[in-house]
Amino acid sequence: MHWPIDEPEGGSLPFRPHPPASVGDPGPPDGAPGATPDALPDPARVDPLVLGALLDRHGWRRRGGAAGRYARWSPPGPGGHRTSLLVPESRAFPDCEDLLGEALTALARSGTPSAREVLVGLGLPSDEIRWTRDVPQGLSGALTWTAQEQLRSAARQLLLAGALAVRGRAGYYGGRHRRQAQASLESVVVGAAPGGRGLTAFVPVDTGRPVAVRLYHALYAAREAVDYQRATGGMEAFDTAVQAGVSRELTEALVALVRGAEGAGIALSWAPAAGAPEGCAARPEPVEFSPGDLPALREAGARYMSDEPSVPVRITGAVVRMRRSGARGAGTVRLRVLAGAEVPHVRVALDEEAYRTAVHAHLVGLPIRVVGRLERRGGFRRLTDASDVVPVQVDDAERDRLMKALHENVDFFEEACGGD
Repeated sequence: MHWPIDEPEGGSLPFRPHPPASVGDPGPPDGAPGATPDALPDPARVDPLVLGALLDRHGWRRRGGAAGRYARWSPPGPGGHRTSLLVPESRAFPDCEDLLGEALTALARSGTPSAREVLVGLGLPSDEIRWTRDVPQGLSGALTWTAQEQLRSAARQLLLAGALAVRGRAGYYGGRHRRQAQASLESVVVGAAPGGRGLTAFVPVDTGRPVAVRLYHALYAAREAVDYQRATGGMEAFDTAVQAGVSRELTEALVALVRGAEGAGIALSWAPAAGAPEGCAARPEPVEFSPGDLPALREAGARYMSDEPSVPVRITGAVVRMRRSGARGAGTVRLRVLAGAEVPHVRVALDEEAYRTAVHAHLVGLPIRVVGRLERRGGFRRLTDASDVVPVQVDDAERDRLMKALHENVDFFEEACGGD
């Protein structure tokens, strides 16, 4: 299952859930459904120390073994002593690769939920981000559909807030940087805990570590700012927290995570193969929020939105929609932004002469350039004080594409032009 990239503000992000684990029982024999040895990490490329670190992280218990040669690991939970993995402590011994291969196959066939997460961590060196919510259980011990969807939605929003902060610091982003931020999360893999009570995102180190690091700093800064506000009533800490990556998008995500729950937490664990990034704790403590934090988070979000100034820009864009009330006078155009602003589209109100310029530019397959201010109201998707509207020359390929768009919507544009 794969969520689409292009969703509206506050919507979904492109998580790719990993297939559910089958851990605890011996599993099917080779060749049977569920046995996928070809999909396992290559034992020749697995670092035994990394495997041991991942097992320890996910609650597996070390139960002796030959000192200096191998360790025996048992899965967490009751009955874990009945099965175990034999993991070499280094690659210095001739049977190391054989033992690793047997351990990986046993993990793939296991019924312990954490076994699949260990395999994901080996196959895709990742920083792990875990979300948990303390909410009442359903009759079966699992969360309701609504509660699970709320957890997933909040997790997506938090990751997006971290990705936005990587693009640049702001108290409120609106539509700015959203397309690039979503694209940077396409490689994130997600897995749910049993019963849906938790969610883990595996953020690949090679493409996603900046997001994990920024989220780490932003979450701790948000926690400190909330504590300061609850102790003193002042909001100044939220102003300085912007430089750590805190924004309206992040506070809204935290509100969504905590709302309706007795509490929620976010824990980060760095990929063992890569180690902790500079300036971050090697074993970060989980960051927790409670319903008592909601007033401060909501006030901070409103403050960020009201304080973020409009942005002066010079935008080049292709006209994709036009509208005015009559055959003459001012009108409004929608531009697909080609350059000048980190938003996909903007709406621009133009006077009669500028509107006519935009119509003619579109009819000959040219974009226009316009100077104005991106307004925070509407999420930085509206350009005000527009001036200096002029057509812009583009290469033949782009002009052909714009002309094709015109021909596909000719009836609409004849109506929009109003007979001019």
